[in-house]
Amino acid sequence: MHYFPVSASIILLFVFLFVFLVSFIEIGILGYAYHRIGIGQRYLFLVMFLSLFGSYINIPLFELPPEQMVMPGYVDYFGIRHMIPVLTEGQGTVVAINFGGAVIPSLVSVYLTVKNRFFGTAMAGVAIVAVLVHMMAAPVRGVGIAVPIFIPPIAATIVAVMLSRRYAPALAYVSGCMGTLLGADILNLGKIGGLGAPVASIGGAGTFDGVFLTGILAVLFASVFVGKSRRYRGGAEGRL
Repeated sequence: MHYFPVSASIILLFVFLFVFLVSFIEIGILGYAYHRIGIGQRYLFLVMFLSLFGSYINIPLFELPPEQMVMPGYVDYFGIRHMIPVLTEGQGTVVAINFGGAVIPSLVSVYLTVKNRFFGTAMAGVAIVAVLVHMMAAPVRGVGIAVPIFIPPIAATIVAVMLSRRYAPALAYVSGCMGTLLGADILNLGKIGGLGAPVASIGGAGTFDGVFLTGILAVLFASVFVGKSRRYRGGAEGRL
């Protein structure tokens, strides 16, 4: 149950992105974005590190009846190569939860929701993103449920800005991460049987890339949008 959900090349790309973001944080650019959602800089590295490298860990929940498995190998979907783990012959699909792609984002989402006290707004944002992601999610044989990588962050950004500009960055993270897990994985658990996936991991293969990018891009986009909006209003008020 220990394997990265995407190919080595994608993991290396995410590692490069992680290093790139750390550099941005050090010069105060991305740190501002995450400060807007209420995560201190000393915890920011830990959250991103655990999200990325925690994707290697899948925690088993239960097992579906044995079926013909697709293994070993990989499946390409929307340009992302999802890895298929090798399990013993005759074993059914193991339904698991991914530590970096589900556990960490869920804990951070709960923290942000409680801290900012936007319970109703968060529920609305998660519901909207979940519906949009659910419409785009597709069963992929050998992998489970997969979603196009850029749908979650884009949807989360738009929804967060529309629902609350004040809390847009934090709401974008919560809506994007939880909406993706709910819309792509939880609501499609009934479709897992028959896909021949050795492991169907919630927040793992098929959705981890979308969740990880949502935690970065949605917050950054929402922060930039809100920041520009406020500067524009401030400039207009100054001229008046």
